[in-house]
Amino acid sequence: MLCGRWRRCRRPPEEPPVAAQVAAQVAAPVALPSPPTPSDGGTKRPGLRALKKMGLTEDEDVRAMLRGSRLRKIRSRTWHKERLYRLQEDGLSVWFQRRIPRAPSQHIFFVQHIEAVREGHQSEGLRRFGGAFAPARCLTIAFKGRRKNLDLAAPTAEEAQRWVRGLTKLRARLDAMSQRERLDHWIHSYLHRADSNQDSKMSFKEIKSLLRMVNVDMNDMYAYLLFKECDHSNNDRLEGAEIEEFLRRLLKRPELEEIFHQYSGEDRVLSAPELLEFLEEQGEEGATLARAQQLIQTYELNETAKQHELMTLDGFMMYLLSPEGAALDNTHTCVFQDMNQPLAHYFISSSHNTYLTDSQIGGPSSTEAYVRAFAQGCRCVELDCWEGPGGEPVIYHGHTLTSKILFRDVVQAVRDHAFTLSPYPVILSLENHCGLEQQAAMARHLRTILGDMLVTQALDFPNPEELPSPEQLKGRVLVKGKKLPAARSEDGRALSDREEEEDDEEEEEEVEAAAQRRLAKQISPELSALAVYCHATRLGTLHPAPNAPQPCQVSSLSERKAKKLIREAGNSFVRHNARQLTRVYPLGLRMNSANYSPQEMWNSGCQLVALNFQTPGYEMDLNAGRFLVNGQCGYVLKPACLRQPDSTFDPEYPGPPRTTLSIQVLTAQQLPKLNAEKPHSIVDPLVRVEIHGVPADCARQETDYVLNNGFNPRWGQTLQFQLRAPELALVRFVVEDYDATSPNDFVGQFTLPLSSLKQGYRHIHLLSKDGASLSPATLFIQIRIQRS
Repeated sequence: MLCGRWRRCRRPPEEPPVAAQVAAQVAAPVALPSPPTPSDGGTKRPGLRALKKMGLTEDEDVRAMLRGSRLRKIRSRTWHKERLYRLQEDGLSVWFQRRIPRAPSQHIFFVQHIEAVREGHQSEGLRRFGGAFAPARCLTIAFKGRRKNLDLAAPTAEEAQRWVRGLTKLRARLDAMSQRERLDHWIHSYLHRADSNQDSKMSFKEIKSLLRMVNVDMNDMYAYLLFKECDHSNNDRLEGAEIEEFLRRLLKRPELEEIFHQYSGEDRVLSAPELLEFLEEQGEEGATLARAQQLIQTYELNETAKQHELMTLDGFMMYLLSPEGAALDNTHTCVFQDMNQPLAHYFISSSHNTYLTDSQIGGPSSTEAYVRAFAQGCRCVELDCWEGPGGEPVIYHGHTLTSKILFRDVVQAVRDHAFTLSPYPVILSLENHCGLEQQAAMARHLRTILGDMLVTQALDFPNPEELPSPEQLKGRVLVKGKKLPAARSEDGRALSDREEEEDDEEEEEEVEAAAQRRLAKQISPELSALAVYCHATRLGTLHPAPNAPQPCQVSSLSERKAKKLIREAGNSFVRHNARQLTRVYPLGLRMNSANYSPQEMWNSGCQLVALNFQTPGYEMDLNAGRFLVNGQCGYVLKPACLRQPDSTFDPEYPGPPRTTLSIQVLTAQQLPKLNAEKPHSIVDPLVRVEIHGVPADCARQETDYVLNNGFNPRWGQTLQFQLRAPELALVRFVVEDYDATSPNDFVGQFTLPLSSLKQGYRHIHLLSKDGASLSPATLFIQIRIQRS
């Protein structure tokens, strides 16, 4: 490591006094959130400071939301209950109250958990039950994860519009917040709650309460010593600058200061050349002096420092907490891969039983499940089609208690929402149990509702031996289904997508197969004509024959059949998947809609690895991690070894280790409190790093746990992994609350491909079980990747 004196010699002669001057000016860190203070003519409105920082205090829509509105919550044709909804002054949450006799209760939902805000009758609930209210008065708040939509009707169209516009502005401002601003808001909300008597002063008891709220159990003697050191007025109360000083001490990041001082030397500010040296040692691609200067202009908070191209500790922290300082390669968050290769060369985000919002036995079916899947980047959705009344086919899980929805309503949801997040093609995987008449109705609905979106004939492109590319199919919808005459078996009946299991796998819904034989004696020509590039076909041999399978043939396999092929014919399966699409789905025995690990299927090049999107867990974390990159467009280019028709790769025998991954787990920041209703419950966090890849690479290692500290725990432990197929590996970071007597509780996680993991000092921005941000919760790690 070069010494600070040598680095300072590289500055121009006049720079040292400037650096010293800037260092003196910024000796105190940037101002942290002030304590609650009276405003608005003496009325206590401490939260308005948060909105002021968001630049929204004068916005008329936001001010109307602060005053609150009486909105009707709509659940059914007869259940329309009036509720008071009011934006809280933190600008990040909405409070509402419901009155039950003798039991008034208060509730909150958070702006960061909102997936979308829709106007009018644009939800299944409002289309079915909102007829008594004009569309202009209605809005729907759709949430991330499994939380149900909130369907609302306002007294007037203008009031509905205010909420739609206001929530849209708040969501946009929240997305644009820096990590420092998020921390500011986070701390401010706890300050407000801890100030129990709202006198804008903090007693030691209130300070202790604040510490427990932010997930740290500090020794009473140490906490009191810190309290007294900040109590300059010596009146056993902290106020104003005293609270700021306490928070500044609490939020110190010694590990960041140490790194910063290694590069800044004695003057405690980074010049552009010193920042460049840090970037080079981080392994940053494209590290130049101009790049270092740009980072200073972007992240430095002190104007004097910025003018002299110097970075302070606060600017350094802002950079490392930004997307550019995160573990995920920021350049991979947009579409960066070649999108002109055949469809078979991509992993494609795929859903199983997409219509379900819960289990496949008795859960409700809903078009909203399709909307949510599309919002998560899904590009292949499943439609289980059955005979319905009045000549209208319905979608549900056959011979179960799941509710039914109309086929045409699902197609309308596809039309309205399929391309909101991604422009690349959507595949409708039809599992058809209908007779000829309703199959014709299905084809009619697909053509009339989707119009030009629907692919009805082969595209005109040079190579008919390959599937078209995602780029060629932008904005288009493909139908995967049975095809005449190739889709007929020897007895003349149509094949179902799920009739491809061998005879010894009869657990695959025998009742369903019997019903299918009665109804689907043959395939409708109208529906057959729509299966242009995705012909549902029984998988025969994996070995190429003179009459090799056409690229437009798609095989559907249960997870059991796929695993068997991987074990017994790994390389042949890889070569097969380099030419044509394969869809894998969960066993029918998974009654609670549990998932299997998709990684095994990706290892062999399977493109359409279908999961139950409604079931959270590590499997869906892996799916989200796999499709986190390439703009979250739902298409990820497979590694070269899985795209070559003559590939020698076998996931069961990947060869010797080629890469060493070392991860030093340094610290965590502001981990969420798991039991908010128990003030004295503090997490004992540990960090586990998991590698999901070919079987030889799968591994997990974890740190020790830190007792009673979820606020700023420190580990400093290094975990190391040897990898044979790094191009397929996913890295999952998991934080758990250690428990000696029962399974650890989940705190947060983040999953990403190893190929998108950046080296150096990085922050991991943790996600909840449902994939929502846990900001400002982060892990701070150092990553080293050595390739042989």
